[in-house]
Amino acid sequence: MKIARAAFLLLCSLTFAASAFAAPDDAMIERGHIVYQKWCFPCHGTGSGKPGTVSLAARGQKPAVLEERADLTAAMIKTFVRHGVLYMPMFRKTEISDAELDAIAAYLTRNNKQ
Repeated sequence: MKIARAAFLLLCSLTFAASAFAAPDDAMIERGHIVYQKWCFPCHGTGSGKPGTVSLAARGQKPAVLEERADLTAAMIKTFVRHGVLYMPMFRKTEISDAELDAIAAYLTRNNKQ
């Protein structure tokens, strides 16, 4: 009986782990693009005078526009959004939900080979 229960728990955890690491689908990436446009683009998008883009360029980050970068990881994005960095403020879950943050990370890392 203990072996059957252990096997069941192992199967459940493997199923959960597989879904947690599944590649984001097109709907999630599109949702991430929408959320990115609302919360991130004003500071990190293309165009002159975007403070986040100017700050990254001044620090030597190339490309400075987040949508053009291939070195971002989901963990990095989530940490910076939740805790802020340099002049970037932190964003609470009441502003950007965890699901929206997952979508932003999926959008920004969609072309990465993580």
